[in-house]
Amino acid sequence: MNKISKFFLTVGLVSTLAACGNEGSSSSASANTENKGWPEEITLVQMPNENNPQAASLHTQLREHLSEELGIKVNELEGGSYAVGIEAMASGNLDVMLASPMSYYQAKERAGAELLVSPQTSSEKHNYYTAFITQGDNEKINSMEDLKGTNFAFVNAASSSGYLYPKGTLVQEFDLDPDLVEQSDYFFENVTFSESHPNSLMGVAMGDFEAAAVAASVIDSMIEAGNIKEGDIKEIGRTADIPDASYIVRGDLPDDFKESLKDAFISFENEEYFEAIHEDPKTRFVAVEQDYYDPAIEMLDAINALEEVQE
Repeated sequence: MNKISKFFLTVGLVSTLAACGNEGSSSSASANTENKGWPEEITLVQMPNENNPQAASLHTQLREHLSEELGIKVNELEGGSYAVGIEAMASGNLDVMLASPMSYYQAKERAGAELLVSPQTSSEKHNYYTAFITQGDNEKINSMEDLKGTNFAFVNAASSSGYLYPKGTLVQEFDLDPDLVEQSDYFFENVTFSESHPNSLMGVAMGDFEAAAVAASVIDSMIEAGNIKEGDIKEIGRTADIPDASYIVRGDLPDDFKESLKDAFISFENEEYFEAIHEDPKTRFVAVEQDYYDPAIEMLDAINALEEVQE
């Protein structure tokens, strides 16, 4: 709650400062921008990266690039909640934010948000998916069908890779009732929420859970770190690739401005940034069509995750 309150305060403060300072900066901003109707400044929110505490300082390089390319001021904030960012976008206090498929859908409904760009790489090792795993020497579980009747672990209800995608995969593959998946003796004998990918992984390796859904990247990282051995677990199925979070933009901004903003993202080629933020210097921002998240949204709809939003 403190982080959310701080985000509200920061967005409100930026909005207030912008309102107070626009009178003095109006002429200079107009002089630097030939495109009539463009905003004199925009606000971009990045979500915190717990795995990379240096991300905030590196994002400054992106902000400065966007500002230079657009010829306007770009304010950058770190958000603590997608929900707060969506409300800020709906109220016109936020222009660009990094969003997951779920938060994009919500922002589209609330603020007419549009997809802009997504960080993408051609390297297959960076494909983002969830693996269904069991103990390496478990002879009873060798396929997805064998998960029926097991003691199974998801991560938590807010995790795309640790819950939403694996649940959606199970619902679609076995025609399950999404409202009963977590119920004991429906498909699984019992369902546990471990609260982290490492907890699920170690729980399977140590025999606390018979099976679990774990992000493949976490498995690779923990094997590389020596926390588990490759033979301690085995993969018996996987979800479809999960799309990376994408930048979305407030829909009521001028069309030519949104195109220029997209071009500014695409022209950013700082390898240090992409290595640090996305673990691959060859990653680049790529323009995405408005249907880019459709498969993900269909999966969320299949498990009734969108019902609250639609109401």
